[in-house]
Amino acid sequence: MQTASFTGFIKTLFYILAFYYIFKFLAKLFLPLLVKKVVQKAGENFQQQQQRTQGTSWDKTRSNDEVIFNTKNDKNPRETKKVGEYVDYEEID
Repeated sequence: MQTASFTGFIKTLFYILAFYYIFKFLAKLFLPLLVKKVVQKAGENFQQQQQRTQGTSWDKTRSNDEVIFNTKNDKNPRETKKVGEYVDYEEID
């Protein structure tokens, strides 16, 4: 059976601190690059989605200088839900 020693504890503490500072240093180097790449990818996806949306919801046809906008995705105004009728209560003493 092994017993814990003071030098083993110091070694373990040193390894933990070394790992922490190395990780912190590498994060400062590579994290900005990673975030920049993620933001660029999200921007590209957003632009592609906007182009797809504009392409499908607006049908433009040019014939005889006439532009026709076909708005298929227009929604009718929502009706308010009628839950019940309003009852005004009075307190009786």
